[in-house]
Amino acid sequence: MEGDDRRPLPSSSSAAAAAEAVVGRAAAAAEDVAAFSEYRSPYRKQLFGLSRRVRLLAPMLDELVDRLRPIPAAAAGTLEPLAEALDAARELMGFCGEGSKIFLVLEKDTVMKRFQEVSSQLEQALGQISFDDLDISDEVREQVELVHAQLKRAKERTDMSDSELHTELLSLYNRTKEVNIDPSILERLSEKLHLTTIADLKQESLSLHEMVIASGGGDPGEQIEKMSMLLKKIKDFVQTQDPEMGSVANPKSLLLDRKQKTAVIPDDFRCPISLDLMKDPVIVATGQTYERACIEKWLASGHNTCPTTQQKLVHTSLTPNYVLRSLIAQWCEANGIELPKRPCQPSNPTSSSCSSKEHANIHALLRWCNPLLINLLYTTDLRIQEHAVTALLNLSIHDDNKAGIVSSGAVPGIVNVLKNGSMEARENAAATLFSLSVVDEYKIRIGELGAIPALVSLLSEGTQRGKKDAATALFNLSIYQGNKGKAVRAGVVPLIMGLLTDPLGGMVEEAAALLAVLASHPEGKTAIGEAEAVPVLVEMIGMGSARSRENAAAVLLHLCSGEQQLKYLAQAQECGMMGSLRELAVNGTGRGKRKAVQLLERVSRFVIQQQEEQAQILTLAQAGTQFDVHDQVEHAEHPSSAVLIDR
Repeated sequence: MEGDDRRPLPSSSSAAAAAEAVVGRAAAAAEDVAAFSEYRSPYRKQLFGLSRRVRLLAPMLDELVDRLRPIPAAAAGTLEPLAEALDAARELMGFCGEGSKIFLVLEKDTVMKRFQEVSSQLEQALGQISFDDLDISDEVREQVELVHAQLKRAKERTDMSDSELHTELLSLYNRTKEVNIDPSILERLSEKLHLTTIADLKQESLSLHEMVIASGGGDPGEQIEKMSMLLKKIKDFVQTQDPEMGSVANPKSLLLDRKQKTAVIPDDFRCPISLDLMKDPVIVATGQTYERACIEKWLASGHNTCPTTQQKLVHTSLTPNYVLRSLIAQWCEANGIELPKRPCQPSNPTSSSCSSKEHANIHALLRWCNPLLINLLYTTDLRIQEHAVTALLNLSIHDDNKAGIVSSGAVPGIVNVLKNGSMEARENAAATLFSLSVVDEYKIRIGELGAIPALVSLLSEGTQRGKKDAATALFNLSIYQGNKGKAVRAGVVPLIMGLLTDPLGGMVEEAAALLAVLASHPEGKTAIGEAEAVPVLVEMIGMGSARSRENAAAVLLHLCSGEQQLKYLAQAQECGMMGSLRELAVNGTGRGKRKAVQLLERVSRFVIQQQEEQAQILTLAQAGTQFDVHDQVEHAEHPSSAVLIDR
């Protein structure tokens, strides 16, 4: 109509493109929220809840991304509010994950209001979605409706998970000029705020600095100034507890350093003391790993505790962590970084300062000690037995002694202690077997002498340190293919699954690494599948640490190979694996990226195969319908022939 200034309706192709863009935006935001793994925040409970609910929306978004038909324009319009709500959720996750912890607690009301607003926005957006027009499957629709109901309840809750933290921090915030602050208060605050290491304090200092930049770059206001003074008090307290820790660098230099580094070093590859990439990682008695030079300096200064756990060290022996060093080497190679050179170890004092006669006497003494210690491994006095196995552990640290210990027949005695000794003796027996199993040929012998079932028992019954000793020994022994079946038959897989689903147990990384080794064995793969591991693995790929994610992807890749691959691929897809895999393929470790890409390729082939099968079924159904119609027409036109046939 002439003079009509109304806009023309968009074409079907442009409407379809707009709908795809909205779905893509929503899916990308959901992937980021679901993959968020930094829960060392004062709002851990709220962050975890938000991430979990958004992760449950992934199957719906995956169905929309993968659907063969265009999304109707009217239905696409109902998805726009969801995309906006997911963008808001992603922004809030980043704010709480990267912002200053001190600021986040002090601004409790503001932060909780934002959580409430995001929950309300998501709840309203889900309420507007036209499920019938989108042709969402019933199972996925039920899951989305469950999330919708959860969000309705969540938006009504406004409490912070730790109100006592807010009260105590606010009180200290208003007393920053006081010189003497109760150390117990500072200790509680440093633990609750997760400001216990130099890395934590550096990040908090940097976050405060970035807040100043965000505020306009002028002089810091009174609020930022008081928060900085509060951080300094916590830092001074932490350094008082750990004088060797060093000082927190200037935030500006940290910012420059961050920009200059192209590859981010995984936290697991950094020494907890120096925060540098480890060149020669070694394991102490508690199972923690440090750079050799750093922990030796710590021990030489008179400390007898583990810097990370503060546990007293039952011995000061250092075991080379060959597995971690290999992983560091792989990471360096994948990122084009020159592998750090191991510092030259000083010559053994006995070999450089002793005469040949004295050197021979030392070896004779060691040969005499071994039979004596072996006899004591069978004593009924548990204390003496513990001292004997601890002495063997200390001797086994040195590579020159390993052959003598094994050849003298010590392994059966060590296994005896592992089965029947006190808990501390069992822990040291496991550590000894780990030390000896560094030599490949000893892996076979230790496995043949019954150590593996005993290690599995320790993994089940031990203290945290005992479980770590057992897990590391089992990992090393299971590098030999013949030992993997022994571990599986001893019942290790259900135990590992329990450790994987207990984030407070502190064994997730060790369990994931051990599971990845066992998954390469047929019995291991079967046991993992029977343990219904797929949902746990998918969740870990989305939310675990760098090492846990790559190992979870490696296990899933093994499951999705062979006879049962279609079953496990379908399970993984139902659990919303695609978003986490795409993120891992971009931001994971070198090994993690490779595993993610391989899994994505298999999922793509699986989806194509499903679509082809559905198309064949549809074609056959249509052909069958046409045949029935043709048959009816023939019957109507030639009734006599039909009668003859009937006869």
